[in-house]
Amino acid sequence: MRQATIKRETKETQIEISLNLDEQSGIEIDTGIGFLNHMLTLFAKHGRFGLIVKAHGDLDVDPHHTTEDTGIVLGECFKQALGDKVGIERYGTEFVPMDETLGQVSVDLSGRSYLVFNAELTNPRLGGLDTETVEDFFQATAFAAEMNLHARILYGRNTHHKVESLFKAFGRAMRDAVTINPEIVGVNSTKGVI
Repeated sequence: MRQATIKRETKETQIEISLNLDEQSGIEIDTGIGFLNHMLTLFAKHGRFGLIVKAHGDLDVDPHHTTEDTGIVLGECFKQALGDKVGIERYGTEFVPMDETLGQVSVDLSGRSYLVFNAELTNPRLGGLDTETVEDFFQATAFAAEMNLHARILYGRNTHHKVESLFKAFGRAMRDAVTINPEIVGVNSTKGVI
């Protein structure tokens, strides 16, 4: 089983995440931020991952620390669960419509960290989540997982729909990328490592 459990504690947040890449062993999300809970649930469901998130943060300050640190720990879980990355597809690209919105996420589990985020989120807040922290979440996840992550909204109007399409597309793209292909010998790179 490719799985990981990581706990991270700082003076601002205490976060524990368990991730299972190969079994939908349950989805339990509690970050203290309702909209982030909703997005992570969608991510896990559409990625077909087992995901348990328990996060406590300084929400009396704002949601930034909790959102970003959750991304860090999620990225660390992917990195640990993937191990040597032997046999994985490595790449994933998914387009997900959400009513009037179309979102796209492309990932490369390359061992190199990079984020391109192209989404205009006109509503500054969704429930308890500041929408500017959506980019921060993806940045933290990409850098901790050591992957390229490109997220963009091709078109749309409703900010909720835009963010939801990105999290669903992210789940599906990660599912594609972590899938083991028996036709791949070693790692999917001419360098011999990823």
